[in-house]
Amino acid sequence: MIDLYTWTTPNAQKISVMLEEIALPYTVHVVSLPNGDQHGPAFLAVSPQAKVPVIVDRDGPDGTPLTVLESGAILIYLAEKSGQLLAHDGAERAAALQWLMFQMSGIGPTFHDFYYFAALAPERLPLAIEYFAQETTRVLGVLDAHLARHEFLAGAYSIADVTTFPWITAAMTGGVPGFEQLTHLKRWHAAIAARPAVIRGMAVPRV
Repeated sequence: MIDLYTWTTPNAQKISVMLEEIALPYTVHVVSLPNGDQHGPAFLAVSPQAKVPVIVDRDGPDGTPLTVLESGAILIYLAEKSGQLLAHDGAERAAALQWLMFQMSGIGPTFHDFYYFAALAPERLPLAIEYFAQETTRVLGVLDAHLARHEFLAGAYSIADVTTFPWITAAMTGGVPGFEQLTHLKRWHAAIAARPAVIRGMAVPRV
């Protein structure tokens, strides 16, 4: 059994999607970020970083419970534990890990910073907004160009798609401009959004 500590953020949603895709049983522990649950002593005992997602695998290696932080590390751990959505070796594995890292280093931080400076920052900084708007457009263009030649990011459906999908969903619903021109990215997003496991995973947690 997996204990999943989560909230309605793209990084957390990717883990519930993964768990649904690989059909591992899990228990949801809601960590309300607006209520400050992440700073409470109970959660800090699980995650010293005060961040979701976190999993605790009660049936970890050698039967010993294992806590895993960081969404990318969790995806790799779950893929290797289940033998699903990540090739064991070769070019397909390298491609999946490459696009996983692209999401973690490029997509997530860029989208987050654009949203912060455009919508949340107490002081409006036009240069920062312009820079991160351009970076968001660039990142989306990289994905669209790649998906013009591939059905999924790493060839077969993999953790690369699982990690990227919630962030693209957030960008689309958050009003990031330019999606109408990104026909290949829209095709990819629609195909993944229709997967039953993705629908279930994106609905976690119910709040």
